[in-house]
Amino acid sequence: MKKLFLPAAAGLVLGCFSCNSDKTSSGNALAEKNLAAAHGISKAIETGDMSKLGDYIATDCVDHAGSGNGEVKGLDSIKASLTNMHNMAKDMKSEVIKDLADSEFVFEWMRFTGISDGTMGMPKGPYKMTAIEANKYKDGKVIEHWTFMEPAEMMKMMAPSTMESPK
Repeated sequence: MKKLFLPAAAGLVLGCFSCNSDKTSSGNALAEKNLAAAHGISKAIETGDMSKLGDYIATDCVDHAGSGNGEVKGLDSIKASLTNMHNMAKDMKSEVIKDLADSEFVFEWMRFTGISDGTMGMPKGPYKMTAIEANKYKDGKVIEHWTFMEPAEMMKMMAPSTMESPK
């Protein structure tokens, strides 16, 4: 019995690793393509060059994290929204703290910095914030996007005039 334990345990461990799904970023070509697309979108927002967004975003994509107006639907509307985002901040930079990808999703923990012009619900001046960006992919293009922020981060962003005073 003892002679069978070690080979059986080794077989079980190797079996678990060999059954690992393709949904890991390690060595998965589709996950790597999705990560490259996510990084391309960040670069477009930073630089203001939206010309390649069609390579990364599906024409019928839905951005559930639309800037103040709810969902933004369709590539052209998303391009306009991202252009506005770029234009409202001078020296905008984004940094990937950590990212995870598989064949269907990319999650990025991001740090954003820049100088706000005071529009889009942010006070005028320098800002620094972090967020989790989540993109769902199909055929190598984003079909849905969400942004998740800590409540304290959102409150720091909001201009005093847009905050409700306690009753």
